[in-house]
Amino acid sequence: MARRVVITGMGIWSCIGTDIETVKNSLFHGRSGIGLAPDRIPYGYRSCLTGLVAEPVITKQMLDRHTRASMSEESRYAYMASQQALVQAGVNDDYLKEHEVGCIFGNDSSAQPVIETARIMEEKHDSAMLGSGIVFRSLNSTVTMNLGNIFHLRGINFTVSAACASGSHSIGLSYTFIKQGLQDMILCGGAQETNHLAMSSFDALLAFSVRMDDPTRASRPFDRDRDGLVPSGGAAALVLEDYDHAVARGATILAEVIGYGFSSNGQGLSQPNDEGSYIAMSRAIQVAGVTLDDIDYVNAHATSTLQGDKYEAIALDRLFHGQRAWISSTKSMTGHECWMSGASEIVYSTIMMQHHFVAPNINLEHPDEFSEKLKLTAKTIETDVRCVLSNSFGFGGTNSAIIIKKLKD
Repeated sequence: MARRVVITGMGIWSCIGTDIETVKNSLFHGRSGIGLAPDRIPYGYRSCLTGLVAEPVITKQMLDRHTRASMSEESRYAYMASQQALVQAGVNDDYLKEHEVGCIFGNDSSAQPVIETARIMEEKHDSAMLGSGIVFRSLNSTVTMNLGNIFHLRGINFTVSAACASGSHSIGLSYTFIKQGLQDMILCGGAQETNHLAMSSFDALLAFSVRMDDPTRASRPFDRDRDGLVPSGGAAALVLEDYDHAVARGATILAEVIGYGFSSNGQGLSQPNDEGSYIAMSRAIQVAGVTLDDIDYVNAHATSTLQGDKYEAIALDRLFHGQRAWISSTKSMTGHECWMSGASEIVYSTIMMQHHFVAPNINLEHPDEFSEKLKLTAKTIETDVRCVLSNSFGFGGTNSAIIIKKLKD
């Protein structure tokens, strides 16, 4: 019989807070973490809007110099988030050394060290000038290899590279491994670098908002006056484990993962469609064994782009037809956290579940013709949230949907 999978720990390092309590308050009060990064305009960006994520301070008391030298920006974010998640789960270093714990994170770039490598080689023409740590910062697997080393993780260990669905797929795959009995516990999540070197190619697609005169109002998912997304990042971490395993060790259960759905559009590298979104959501619902009436809230992928918001709105309308579930996009506050977003939005949704509210889709003043059919909320709704569907869609047409539920009180 398939095992049940629960969340016993969460950690977050984002532009709306670097701890669960701060993030809870930001979500409840509709507080944006978006601002300006002035170095982007001289570099050649059209827009300097971004989620403002604090740089982690990792001292020698926390990690030795050699370990820190091998950590990319997104690895540092993930380390801070993972520490929080493991502490909340009641998992210490002795436990990690004695038990097999897996690690699956979503991460689809490590641009800064790759560009730095090229610059040093072009200038110095001597690979000895690179240092030994840069190779471990350069790989897409930089997050999982670093976390595996730091936390002595000996289970499944790999990185999911699936564009903006990476973090969501990491949770879905972790859920699958545990459900099938292949692992008892997995540290999973998503991480995204925020440096200016990482996002210029997105800016080249004219994908970013240029509403620089009013940064906190720039990210406007589902609003007819949106002019593009706002890039952001950080890291989110979750401890997933088998229900019986969690109960046996006396862990506090935050939520249960009950469904994972996926699909691929099979057309256009940057072209979303409603069919792929619909299939992923429908599959998650089928796996979860719930009805549409059971779902209280949908955390939409909606990034504040015309095409993406449009096709997700069509898919949501096809599925729900305005039924019970409230819908909002937390990207209105965080911007688009890219590779981490599917994981951070499960953290945000679990926080809402624990504290009985639905976070607002801020800046939603005039829903467009597709989203006006949805049960969107532009303000905080205080209500019981027992079952959540969270969507994540990425370039290349990859789609992921996760369903979590609150255990009965």
